[in-house]
Amino acid sequence: MRVSWVTSDHHTRSKVEYGKAPGRYESSATGEQTKYQYFFYSSGKIHHVKIGPLEPATTYYYRCGGSGPEFSLRTPPSSLPIEFAVAGDLGQTEWTESTLAHIGARDYDVFLLPGDLSYADTQQILWDSFGRLVEPYASRRPWMVTEGNHEIETFPIIYPEGFKAYNARWLMPYEESGSQSNLYYSFDVAGTHIIMLGSYTDFDASSKQYKWLEADLAKVNRSETPWLVVLLHAPWYNSNAAHKGEGDSMRKAMEEMLYKARVDVVFSGHVHAYERFTRVYGNKADPCGPVYVTIGDGGNREGLALL
Repeated sequence: MRVSWVTSDHHTRSKVEYGKAPGRYESSATGEQTKYQYFFYSSGKIHHVKIGPLEPATTYYYRCGGSGPEFSLRTPPSSLPIEFAVAGDLGQTEWTESTLAHIGARDYDVFLLPGDLSYADTQQILWDSFGRLVEPYASRRPWMVTEGNHEIETFPIIYPEGFKAYNARWLMPYEESGSQSNLYYSFDVAGTHIIMLGSYTDFDASSKQYKWLEADLAKVNRSETPWLVVLLHAPWYNSNAAHKGEGDSMRKAMEEMLYKARVDVVFSGHVHAYERFTRVYGNKADPCGPVYVTIGDGGNREGLALL
């Protein structure tokens, strides 16, 4: 489990103390720290600390930096059943607050977010306010995310690569899954293998992401993880007029791999609506294909896609 937080005090230690009872920290771990510059904005000190090993289905109490408030988190179970909460395109609106309140009211185990987090769109202070908005929820359960188009934040010549804030702030376990990029990775939890794909990095047959996905699927053991779930941002199937066809090139490159691996369900965001397809492959109903679900109505500022 990785704990991440941001401080304005650059002398704060990248340390997490934790234990199974309030105020009693029997274990501690230290980690890494980073910061970034985006034009005239300078981030606070961004801390990333791995804690564990942790026992499954257990509540831990922890504090960051050697002082400050105490938080609690509950680890996921070691085996099925498990409950996921899934919502994409969160943003920072009154609808976002409503979505988070509904999620927080559930006794879920892991939150999955298929891209478009803060809607900062180069306004870096919105990354800070987003962190404050989601802290009461992200501090209590694992949040696993992948990137959307609003995380790109490129600028010609100066920031051509993009994802500067996203990669610095939302560090996912990509190295642990053999990936070379924070934009795509996988992990196992309670009988489920979850693959987070990157819609906004190369995905053709010669790309690093394609080859990583091929290798990752080859290692899946369905006797240990009978459920196989994929998340990405731009939907491969979409009957809405909004963003129609934007995921087609990625679908044509990778859909066959998911089909042969018998992926169970694919969640996406981007389209600000909810839509669920029957099992599909190659633009046709297929009982062996995944169920495709668009869940991009988490609260973004741009409104719902209604057509």
